[in-house]
Amino acid sequence: DTFREVDALVSHRCRDFGMDGNAVPGDGVVTGHGLVGGRRVYAFAQDFTVYGGSLGEAHARKIGKVMDMALRSRSPVVGLNDSGGARIQEGTDSLAGYADIFQRNVDASGVVPQVSVVMGPCAGGAVYSPAMTDFIFMVDDTSYMFVTGPEVVRTVTNEDVTKEDLGGSSVHAGGTSGVAHGSYPNDVAAMRAVRTLLGYLPDSNDRSTLPVRPVTDDPDRVAPALDMLVPDDPNQPYDMRDVIREVIDHGSMFEIQPDHARNIVTAFGRMEGRTVGVVGNNPQ
Repeated sequence: DTFREVDALVSHRCRDFGMDGNAVPGDGVVTGHGLVGGRRVYAFAQDFTVYGGSLGEAHARKIGKVMDMALRSRSPVVGLNDSGGARIQEGTDSLAGYADIFQRNVDASGVVPQVSVVMGPCAGGAVYSPAMTDFIFMVDDTSYMFVTGPEVVRTVTNEDVTKEDLGGSSVHAGGTSGVAHGSYPNDVAAMRAVRTLLGYLPDSNDRSTLPVRPVTDDPDRVAPALDMLVPDDPNQPYDMRDVIREVIDHGSMFEIQPDHARNIVTAFGRMEGRTVGVVGNNPQ
């Protein structure tokens, strides 16, 4: 176990609305760092069982601290999001916390990889930050992303809409919005996808941190399947994914947004042990 927690005993300092006798160590978020594939990664995970995962001043400071640490050490940051949004008991202190996190999202953009996993119902500010990160993964039937929930929509517009139709994985990772980059059947599958993705990404914008794997796939190998995969008839469709898998090392393709804009394939792969990006029009 390489995980090291940071600020485990921090709690809020709000004394209004009955919060003075309701302080919980950690303030609803676990923050820290550990190793993934032998490489340093910083992470935070919101706990929906504590104040509904809502973000208060101390909660925001903990997230901001690990983001600062990731930026200073030029390491990826992963956020596990499960939050109802701002903690209304803390008022503007909560909103200021979101502003601080958004600023760090901007500062880290293009410098270190930022990966978000939406693992529960997230609304308002809880989805603004993930939307600013590089990659977003969702979990089928349990994670939702929306500016405001179905109850508010019903009150304002008198329209009934389900959580799934408003902001589920079928909307954001499917063919509608394209906000998310992948959806998975459960939490474990989503976390495995994060580990796989990090294996393709550099630690930062320093090219020397790009992971390189041992070359075990002969770069001079013959791929006879390509003769059959691409048809002679230009009007006959074929699946570009099959072609990509034949070309890259051991078919190690990690597709981004596989269910969105299916006429084009975007993916990570490896050639001679090095990460490559693949973009291909899909005739199918």
